[in-house]
Amino acid sequence: QVQLVESGGGLVQAGGSLRLSCAASGSIFGINAMGWYRQAPGKQRELVATIIDGGMTNYADSVSGRFTISRDNAKNTVYLQMNSLKPGDTAVYYCNADIRRFGKGNLEVWGQGTLVTVSS
Repeated sequence: QVQLVESGGGLVQAGGSLRLSCAASGSIFGINAMGWYRQAPGKQRELVATIIDGGMTNYADSVSGRFTISRDNAKNTVYLQMNSLKPGDTAVYYCNADIRRFGKGNLEVWGQGTLVTVSS
């Protein structure tokens, strides 16, 4: 069994910063892509940022230049540094990972979500 555990959400004023973390645990041989998605109230879940095993990153236009995704492969952990936060960034943020398992096929796993609230 593989699970993702997120941390770091909370309440912050506009212009502030937060750092999200997501640690994968369980029967893991390796991790391909890891990423962050978010879902605001009444809206669909959307991509925020992704990072592949080789380190290449991809960002939504709305966060490019403000957010930075990174990963620590030794810890099976992905981070999202969020700077210059805006009220429009308020959402539940979900971690996602494409896991390579021992003796089994790949598995896409989602975290439980962490709430980020940005006040104006």
